[in-house]
Amino acid sequence: MTKAATISGILFDKDGTLLDYAKSWIPVNYELARIAAAGDEDLSRKLLIAGGMDPDTGYVKPDSLLAAGNTVEIAEGFVGAGAPFTIEALTELFDGLFANSAQLAVAVTDLAQFFATLHARGYWLGVASSDNEASIRATAKRFGFDGYLHYVAGYDSGYGVKPEPGMVLGFCAATGLEPHQVAMVGDNNHDLHMGRSAGTGLTIAVLTGTGSRESLSAASDYCLNDITELVPLFPEAAPARPAA
Repeated sequence: MTKAATISGILFDKDGTLLDYAKSWIPVNYELARIAAAGDEDLSRKLLIAGGMDPDTGYVKPDSLLAAGNTVEIAEGFVGAGAPFTIEALTELFDGLFANSAQLAVAVTDLAQFFATLHARGYWLGVASSDNEASIRATAKRFGFDGYLHYVAGYDSGYGVKPEPGMVLGFCAATGLEPHQVAMVGDNNHDLHMGRSAGTGLTIAVLTGTGSRESLSAASDYCLNDITELVPLFPEAAPARPAA
């Protein structure tokens, strides 16, 4: 029996996993820096560099602040790099921008159909993101997969932050599953390390975010081009699971 055949629940990261990172978040990163720099173009460039993004090409380094940080961490990093705000004020501004950005996001695939397929096979499904919970729910509603989710966790949902294991353990508590029955799917090492620290049965990397096969190979059991490759990986019927 393969490890995939023992999995009953699948927990997904959002940005770079369900959403194409480059198409969805590069424009948002430029706007983040513009807001944090209060319109100062030179400072904006400096903030992007501090966040791990090349201001000219838009390339974001794997596992950098902008690739893997939550809202508070990005705000802290930008304030540390010279943004003329308090961390609290900048966090509030960023959370508002992220929530609105759900309307501009580009999905990796037809997410409603993708989640419907896995749900019909009997899998417990959840999203755990470093974004705020309101943004996750707005994204799920926009792309029509909110009705298939059993669990949603953002950095502000009370389960801790990545790469701590709390979001995975919260998923287990919500579904009645054990960590070894869960697969964690993400595009950067924060996601994979969270899964490993929680004891998930599988950690699965995808290449629709900022990571590469080289950067993700050590912490992943599988490295897929995108989430659509999960469908043939998992059995057509999930193993027996607790009653809802």
